[in-house]
Amino acid sequence: MAQRIDGKALAARYKAKAAAEAAALREKGVQPRLAVVLAGENPASKTYVAGKARDCAECGILSDVIELPEQTGEQELLARVAALNANRAVHGVLVQLPLPAHISTSRVIHAIAPEKDVDGFTPVNVGRMVLGEECFLPCTPAGCLAMLQSTGVPLAGKDAVVIGRSNIVGKPMALLLTAQDVTVTLCHSHTEHLREKCAAADILIAAVGRAGFVTADMVKPGAIVIDVGINRGTDGRLCGDVDFAAANERASFITPVPGGVGLMTRAMLMHNTVKAARLQSAAL
Repeated sequence: MAQRIDGKALAARYKAKAAAEAAALREKGVQPRLAVVLAGENPASKTYVAGKARDCAECGILSDVIELPEQTGEQELLARVAALNANRAVHGVLVQLPLPAHISTSRVIHAIAPEKDVDGFTPVNVGRMVLGEECFLPCTPAGCLAMLQSTGVPLAGKDAVVIGRSNIVGKPMALLLTAQDVTVTLCHSHTEHLREKCAAADILIAAVGRAGFVTADMVKPGAIVIDVGINRGTDGRLCGDVDFAAANERASFITPVPGGVGLMTRAMLMHNTVKAARLQSAAL
């Protein structure tokens, strides 16, 4: 039976630290502030944004939510981002994804000022991460790494498999693990012998967006399993990419869904926002 990695408790610790740092900045006359742009009517996006606003309130971070209609043009959205970049009272700028189909996600992300890119998605921050330089780490991979480190299991020398090669989770996750001296195999829809590769991994990270994709025979006995997926099962309930009940019998540590990676993603956003405020105030 695996030991559950409690995302709620770990996120609470990271948020408490962010709140303490925000309070220290306020004593110096700096009020950390995050602006979130939400374009469209995606219900999941609205839920995520509402959660981020609650986290900001808990951490003493001002939160502005800029809601734009589905038909908002790309130039209008880019102009909003430019205005937030120029606003010295705003320290973090986040554009909630996915965007409406007629807007280029790439152009919008490229438009965010790197020093305000608390999602860690801009080319400047991604490049710095690749080079091992100081940067804003993408929140979900950073949260996953924190959860791995919380187990107390030494990561150096371990073999990891990351399922999913997205720019938001899979690719940066592989980089962060490599920086911890982990040997990483990055798998995707064209990977041959995926089941065998997963079954040999000491660390298995699933980020494919398919409910129950990882079955028991894909989990090495004693492996650490991090489930990034958030899906709706046939019963309508939230579930991950991992068959939790089956993997729970084989893994040494496992993250639940809900109550796992999602909470840590939001906690790392709070960390990045306070860091942005600190760096920008120091630069004045």
